[in-house]
Amino acid sequence: MRIVVTNCNTTQEMTAEIVRGARAAAGPGTTVTGLTPAWGPESVEGWLDSYLSAAAVLDTLRTYDGAYDAVVMAGFGEHGREGVRELVDVPVVDITEAAAHLACLLGRRYGVVTTLERSRGQIEDSLYAAGVAQNCAAVVGTGLGVLDLGDSLRTEEAFVTAAEQARDAGAEVLVLGCAGMTGLQRMVGDKLGLPVVDGVAAAVKLAESLVSLGLTTSRAGSYAKPLPKRRSWGPKEVR
Repeated sequence: MRIVVTNCNTTQEMTAEIVRGARAAAGPGTTVTGLTPAWGPESVEGWLDSYLSAAAVLDTLRTYDGAYDAVVMAGFGEHGREGVRELVDVPVVDITEAAAHLACLLGRRYGVVTTLERSRGQIEDSLYAAGVAQNCAAVVGTGLGVLDLGDSLRTEEAFVTAAEQARDAGAEVLVLGCAGMTGLQRMVGDKLGLPVVDGVAAAVKLAESLVSLGLTTSRAGSYAKPLPKRRSWGPKEVR
């Protein structure tokens, strides 16, 4: 089984970290390839970044010539998953909804711990669109930017502080609200006494399940293939 994991930003080091987490979660016989957009923001923190990222990820998958059986979109709360589902003919699993769905199997209410507070609106909208917002007790920011997550000690301390707020708001399960937090669940789960779901790992396991079951995106209605027409992608025109 071949899974492509798309980073939502152009930072190669983050792609490498995400791929390490994805490979650790993948079963025997599953290969994981990471894709980094050639253009777009170096980190995604806000609506403008998110829309740019969505277009860049779509362009990356459109021009990728490798074979794959599923796509994992490693941007938490970022736009683009619906467009990718129209574009490709394999299952597409977004880490935001994957983590939330698994969290709903582990407790009545879950909380998301993310980076900056400004990301809350996007994440809440993404959870609503996925149909799991009603189970979310809180989305709490750590105050750290995406590119700050390389400082593991600082990230762990900030995560625990934010997670305690989510727990106090009623969360029974915690979700890592950024692909750059992959692996953090091993460090903080015991400290918090709550299950912690990593969206990258959750998405990889769900993607494997869909492929194994022979299931892929429905073409009836919402995710029908794009209508044939001329479309411009930067300086090039494609049909």
